[in-house]
Amino acid sequence: MLKLSGYQIIDQIYESSNSLIYRGYREADKKPVILKTLRDSYPSPERIACYQHEYDITHNLHFPGVVQVYACETHQQRPVLVLEDFGGSSLAELQLAGKIELEQFLQLAICIVESLRQIHSANIIHKDINPSNIVFNPDTKQVKIIDFGISTVLSRETQSFKNPNVLEGAITYISPEQTGRMNRAIDYRTDLYSLGVTFYKLLTGEVPFRGMLL
Repeated sequence: MLKLSGYQIIDQIYESSNSLIYRGYREADKKPVILKTLRDSYPSPERIACYQHEYDITHNLHFPGVVQVYACETHQQRPVLVLEDFGGSSLAELQLAGKIELEQFLQLAICIVESLRQIHSANIIHKDINPSNIVFNPDTKQVKIIDFGISTVLSRETQSFKNPNVLEGAITYISPEQTGRMNRAIDYRTDLYSLGVTFYKLLTGEVPFRGMLL
């Protein structure tokens, strides 16, 4: 279990191949927080830089539809992002796909679109829109987008091609131009593509394309 000075950890709520996510509170004011850190005891400089990048991007996005970041702490040479906890869970965790009523979907979709509009208004391309990165509180109806680790500022996105063997984002949700196999620059439309796949998943319980890149 993570131990971080100034914070009380309640429990671990998520684990991926790269990250560990905890729920707790800040001891100074009892504010509930989410703490996100790298899973590896000795992470690479690239992974550490990714966390710093996420902090830098999110710290400047003061929108209701974006989860707020309070601090970037360090624990045993690993970065720890201290994030807003508004009592929500990701759409993936809530397991709404294929079960959601149409009226509920439309209300949720409007909120998600507004959150993404706020991000795009700051010239940010998220590049990893999928059900795991959209957090929803069913009681308050709040929706917030999380995980800006691979996001970019639109003006900084270049025409350079990516190595197709190194893909960023969830493979079933990323746009064709994100694969590096198309002669097309990445812009805000890549998020709209991923959003469309997300909506398809919520309504049908399936993703539209299952083919794997070779």
